[in-house]
Amino acid sequence: MWVQPLAGPAVLCMKKVLVILAPGFEEIETVTVVDILRRAGARVTLAGTEDGTLRGSRGINLVPDSRLNDVDVDDFDMVILPGGQPGTSNLQKDERVRAILLKMNQDDKKIAAICAAPVVLQSAGLLESKTFTSHPSVKDELKDVPYSENRVVVDGNIITSRSPGTAMEFAMKLVEILFDTARMETVNKGVMAKL
Repeated sequence: MWVQPLAGPAVLCMKKVLVILAPGFEEIETVTVVDILRRAGARVTLAGTEDGTLRGSRGINLVPDSRLNDVDVDDFDMVILPGGQPGTSNLQKDERVRAILLKMNQDDKKIAAICAAPVVLQSAGLLESKTFTSHPSVKDELKDVPYSENRVVVDGNIITSRSPGTAMEFAMKLVEILFDTARMETVNKGVMAKL
């Protein structure tokens, strides 16, 4: 589904974002991020790890734009992993997700994860020497790495956030990173988030 982006110079440098959706995804983290990025003018593709409609952790169903098997990772500037359970566990055990993360990292593209999803980044070896955050419930699984309790953390090409309650801040930071501060402020004029 294509949403008309904001007008202006940022649209000329269209950014493409891949959001990977697995059964048990966290709904607020997914929909908030996709909505804000589309408002900013990013072309966001929700790619499902399974065919058809996927059920979130709170029983809300979403229909992905594409199947994960059908996406070309080279087409994207950023990949985002929503948290939630069992969504995070489903992402973590999917070798296709690991391969995408490693390729995006190799190409120095942006990788974002919220809530429990940073454990997927750790499993792929992407958090070594990186400062990051996560939901407190998975903090103990993330050992021997610099941990922050900030609501959104950016370290190089890795962006992490804590929970459904930080999803709006996370989404706005992703807009700022993909485009610029002015684009983020323009989006927030309509949204009126407290940042």
